[in-house]
Amino acid sequence: MTAAGEDVRAYPFGPVDRLDLDPALVEICGEQPVLRVRLPFGGDGWLVTRYADVRTVLSDPRFSRAAAAGPHVPRTVAVAPPATSIMGMDPPDHTRLRRRVMRAFTVRSIEALRPRIQEIVNGLVDAMTEEGGPVDLTTVLTWPLPITVICEMLGVPPADQDRFTDWVDGLLVLDDPDQSARARRQLGEYLAELIDRRRGEPTDDLLGELAADSGEDPLSEEELISLGVSLLSAGQEATANQIGNFVYTLLTRPDLWRQLVADPSLIPRAVEELSRFIPISATAGFTRVATEDVELGGQLVRAGDAVVAELGMANRDADVFERPEEIDFHREQIPHVTFGYGIHHCLGAQLARVELRVVLEVLVTRLPGLGLAVPADRLAWRTERLIRGVAALPVRW
Repeated sequence: MTAAGEDVRAYPFGPVDRLDLDPALVEICGEQPVLRVRLPFGGDGWLVTRYADVRTVLSDPRFSRAAAAGPHVPRTVAVAPPATSIMGMDPPDHTRLRRRVMRAFTVRSIEALRPRIQEIVNGLVDAMTEEGGPVDLTTVLTWPLPITVICEMLGVPPADQDRFTDWVDGLLVLDDPDQSARARRQLGEYLAELIDRRRGEPTDDLLGELAADSGEDPLSEEELISLGVSLLSAGQEATANQIGNFVYTLLTRPDLWRQLVADPSLIPRAVEELSRFIPISATAGFTRVATEDVELGGQLVRAGDAVVAELGMANRDADVFERPEEIDFHREQIPHVTFGYGIHHCLGAQLARVELRVVLEVLVTRLPGLGLAVPADRLAWRTERLIRGVAALPVRW
């Protein structure tokens, strides 16, 4: 076991480049998988990159999310989740909130939504094909689908969906605390009004159910709002960007696209493999704080130290994934950590999987000749955001 080293590197090591892992990250962390770094906000922490260590940080109760909720804790994002956010809680508070919404996100509940998701995707592709190519796939499909689905689940009026897109986009900026805080406040104010209306006029959507829950230990107003913010941001931003990232990856590696066109039964496994291979986050995840001294990968992490986990690196760990730098749709086991691990495993993981599968199924069967309408090196990418993604994806068929 070693003590903290003197050399502290500023993290991230280099700018985000499309969907590529930072070469400096790969080189440095290959030699020091538990590395002391200076995070963009709040000071120094530990960067963890190996699969086994990442899963420990994500699941071991000695690494606390609640202890990382303060404004001065070292972190990679401009504004840390508030203490009332489900992402900033430990049990039993986290368990209490998660239990309230878990029923809506079970495998059975999400599978029941599949016909509606299929209907939405087919409708969007119908409109796209009627318009004729080339079209920007992010405008006509990848962004409209997730926001429509999560808003229908929560009970947000369709007319307000564009406002949500802007708020969530502002919420997840990496370098502007004021913009992020403003977006969270505006989204919270809107949800407060919506919840108040639900209490006067009950509905059977998720917000309506949560607002009407007056049983033992009901959620507070602040908890309801914070939960709505978390569900909307998780249900929209990550899935919308990942749909675009999947399609970009498939169209820039035509052999992969042809595999799915020839055999759509590969799509469920392809979704898992692409989720493993594509580093969706532009930086390491939310901070956890050690509540006691812990040995992690041979390194002493002391009580009070901040720790962040690099999921993209963990998903390329050669000790877990054979030929990790290859995309293989025939890979038998794909235990990636893209959706997290442990009690904070993404609540909407199954919803994201179904949306991704349906989109790929529709595209490969209805538009097998889909291709980029511009050279790949001319595509613009969203920058200074927590989630990686193309700014526009012009396609033709």
